[in-house]
Amino acid sequence: MMQFTWHDSPIGALLLAGDGEALCRVSFPDGPRKVAPEPSWVRADHGFDAARAWLDAYFAGARPPLDLPLRPEGTAFQRAVWAALPKIPYGETMSYGALAEALGRPKAFRAVGAANGANPIPILLPCHRVVGANGTLTGFGGGLPTKEFLLAHEGALQPGPRQGELAL
Repeated sequence: MMQFTWHDSPIGALLLAGDGEALCRVSFPDGPRKVAPEPSWVRADHGFDAARAWLDAYFAGARPPLDLPLRPEGTAFQRAVWAALPKIPYGETMSYGALAEALGRPKAFRAVGAANGANPIPILLPCHRVVGANGTLTGFGGGLPTKEFLLAHEGALQPGPRQGELAL
C-alpha cells in the first residue's frame, strides 16, 4: 500500500510517497512530470521523518548523506542510471553523454536522458545535475526554473555549469 504526504520546500510543496519501508517517489509541485496521489494511496504524514529531515538539511545548504531507504521502480538500465546520479558531486554537473560513458554505454546518451527523465525520486537522486553536452539546462520533470534553482542552490551555476567526471 502506497502512503503519501506533502512537504513544504523552497520550490513548493513536494509530494513524498512510499511503501512504509522506503521512499518510492518525490514529485514537484509543477512541471511536466508532476504526480498527484493516486486514489488508492493513503495519507500518512508520520511515516516520512527521514525524508523530511534529509530534504530540510539539503535546502538549508547541508550535504546530507543519502542514508535513507529508497525504492525507485524501473528497468535494470533505469536503476543503473539512478544509482549513478548520487555519485555526481554536489555543485557539479555532468552531461548525458558523459554519464552514458561512465556507465559503459557511450552511445546510450538518449537512453540515459530518458532514464533520467523517468527518475521517480528527484533531488535525492539528483537528476538535476545532468545537463546537455554544452552545459545547457535541458528538460526536467519539475520544469527548467526548478532545475536552475537546484543547481544555483548547489553553486553549480556560478558562473556556469561545470562538467564533472564520474568514476563508477
